Amino acid sequence: PAPGLLTIHEETHIYINLNETFPCVRLLNATHQIGCQSSLSGDVGVLHLLESEENLDWVLRTGPNPPYMVILESTLFTRPILMKLKNGSSRVAGVLAVQPTSNPPEGFSPHTSCPNENTGVYSETYGPSYAHCNVTMWNPLGTGISYEEFDFPIFSVKDDNDTEVIRRCYMEHNRAVNGSTPQYPLCAMQLMSHMAAVTDTATCMRRNAPTFSLAPDGVCDPLGDANIWASTKPLNSSTKGHKDGVSVLDSRSFFFDVAPGADSAATGLVALLAAASALHNATAELNRTILYTFFNGETFDYIGSSRMVYDMAKNDFTVDLDNIHSILEVGQVALGPDSRLWLHSDPVSKRNSSVNVEVQTLVSNLQAAAAGLNLSLGEPNVTQPLPPSSFQRFLLERPIPGVVIENHQTSFTNKYYQSMFDNAEYLKLNYPPNLTPEEQLELVTDSAKVATTVARGLYLQAGGELAQMSRIQADSELVSKMLYTFLVRVNNSWFDQLVKSDWTGNRPTNFYIGVTGQYFSEPALMVQCILANLTGSIANITEGNCQDKKMDKDENMNKDRDSFCVRSLVRQSKALSPAFELSEYTSKNYSTWAESRWSAIKGRIFLVASHDLEMLTLGVGVGVLLMSLLLTYIVSSKADILFSSGREPTNATY
Repeated sequence: PAPGLLTIHEETHIYINLNETFPCVRLLNATHQIGCQSSLSGDVGVLHLLESEENLDWVLRTGPNPPYMVILESTLFTRPILMKLKNGSSRVAGVLAVQPTSNPPEGFSPHTSCPNENTGVYSETYGPSYAHCNVTMWNPLGTGISYEEFDFPIFSVKDDNDTEVIRRCYMEHNRAVNGSTPQYPLCAMQLMSHMAAVTDTATCMRRNAPTFSLAPDGVCDPLGDANIWASTKPLNSSTKGHKDGVSVLDSRSFFFDVAPGADSAATGLVALLAAASALHNATAELNRTILYTFFNGETFDYIGSSRMVYDMAKNDFTVDLDNIHSILEVGQVALGPDSRLWLHSDPVSKRNSSVNVEVQTLVSNLQAAAAGLNLSLGEPNVTQPLPPSSFQRFLLERPIPGVVIENHQTSFTNKYYQSMFDNAEYLKLNYPPNLTPEEQLELVTDSAKVATTVARGLYLQAGGELAQMSRIQADSELVSKMLYTFLVRVNNSWFDQLVKSDWTGNRPTNFYIGVTGQYFSEPALMVQCILANLTGSIANITEGNCQDKKMDKDENMNKDRDSFCVRSLVRQSKALSPAFELSEYTSKNYSTWAESRWSAIKGRIFLVASHDLEMLTLGVGVGVLLMSLLLTYIVSSKADILFSSGREPTNATY
C-alpha cells in the first residue's frame, strides 16, 4: 500500500471506523416490510466507486472480486440505479451514499408520489373519483424508494474527512487502470445494521409477546410519540364552537434520524406557534375558544390525528367532535417569489350547504386577514381533493368545515418533500458567513406574514372584530429565532432560556417521530416548551411549588440560569395509532407502522488479501498446527527414552 495509507492503517490497528453515518433501517406495517438491513455480523464487500450508470456493469457482471460495496455520489442515488443494485444483490454487499454539500437543483424526493394514499378520507365510499391521487398527483418527483425493501445495508455519510479517506483508499487500491484488474490487497468496507424484526407488524408484535420472544427486549416497537395541544381558555366538555388551528410535528427521509422537515413540517408549526403568540393578549375578547394542535406521526398514515379523532369519538378527550366548529390547518407555507398561498377545501363535504357556507366564511376571513400584508390568498381554480393533511382524518368521522393553507395550487412546490434536502438551504435561510451563531440568531428576516395571516384569520373566525384585527401582528424576530432553532442550530441562547440544554445540539432539529415508550421526540418537547412560554403566564411561586404542580415530575430545572415557573394550558396527548390499542395489527383503517430493533449500527474500512492468499495462510496455519500436535505426541510418547539419561539413581544418598 501507499505510505500515506499504510500510516493510517497502522495507527488505527487495521480498521478505520466511519465516524458519522446514517443508516437506512427497517420499518414494518400491516402488509410488508421496507428499508434495509445487513447480516447478523455485518456485510463486507470490496469498495467500488460508481462513476456513472454505465459503470454498473462492473458491479453487476464483470467485476472479478464480488461482492461489492458501492459508493454512490448524490447524482447517482436514484431509483433506477438502486433498483438495478437491488435486482443484482448477490453481487452487492451494500451501498454508501455520499451526501452532497448543496441541494441537487433538479429536486429529490424518496417519498411516494401519492402520500398517505390509503389512509386519507378519499376512497371507494367517499369521493371515489378523488381517491389514489386520480385528479392531482401531489408529489410528482416522488420516487418511492423510502418504501422499497433492500436486503443489503445502505448508509449515508457526509462529504468530509471520512469520505476523503474512503475515496483515497479506493483510488490507491481498487481502481482499475487502463482496463487492468486491481491487485490485492484491496480496500473493503463492512456495514453493520442487522434488523431484528421481519415480515410485517403482526409478526413482529407476536414475537414481542413474552411467551414467544427469545429476545427479552422484543424485536420491534410501534411508531408513536405525543401530540401537543393547547387552548386559549380552560375547557370543559360542554363548551361548544371551538376553532382548531392545526399543524404537523414530524417528517422523515430515506435515512434514519435525518429528517430536517423544513417545509413539510417546520414552516407550518412555526407559523402556528407565532400566531398563538400574537393572539395571546387578545383571546379574552373572543367568544369562541381556539385550540392549537400539533399532530405527530402524520407522515406515517396520520398517526397523531387518527388517534385524537379516535379518542374524541369515544369521548376520551377533553373536547369531542361535536364541539369542533371548524379547522384551519397550516401545511407547507414557505413563500415563493410571488408571495402566494392557496386555500384548499374538501369538495365532497361542501355539497352540504351549511358546510359550504362555513367554509366560504373561513376563506373570506383569511383573505381579509391577509389584506395589506403583501400576501395573496386564493382558491384552486380546479375542483380537486384536499392535499395530504390531518384534516382528512376528521372528515372520516363527520363533515367538519375546514381549510388547509398550502404554498401550492396543485402539485407540491417542495422539490425535496420528505428528504434530507428539505432543509434551511431550500428555504433560502442564508446567513452572512462572517456572523457568529448568536448574530445569526438575532438576524431578523421578513418571515412573519404567514403567521400574521393565520393569527388574524383565527381571530376573526373566533368572533374577533374586523376593526380590531390590525392589532394582531406576529413578531418577525420571534419567527426568525424559531426558524433558526428548528432548522439551523437547536442549541442557542434564546432556546436555552426556555428549555434545559442537556439534550440539545449544534445541529438542526430531527423531525422523525421515533418509537413509543422510549422518549419524547425533539420537536414534541420543543413545541411544548415554546408554546407554554408563548401562551402561558409567569407564576409567582417558589421553585419547589412549581415542581409539585408540574405534570412531568421527572423533568429537572436548569440550574445554570435563572429559573421561572410558567402556568399554561399546554397539554400532551397520545400519538399512538389506535391499531396498537386495539391489537389490530392488520388494520386498514389506522396506521400500523412499527420500527425494527437493532443491536449495532456501524461502518468501517480495511484492506483485504486475496482469497487464494487467505486459503494459503489458512493451509499453512493448519499444517503448522498438525505438525505441532504430531511433534508433541511423539515427544510425549518417548519421554522415558528421551529424558532417562539425566535421571538420578533411586538409591542415591547425601
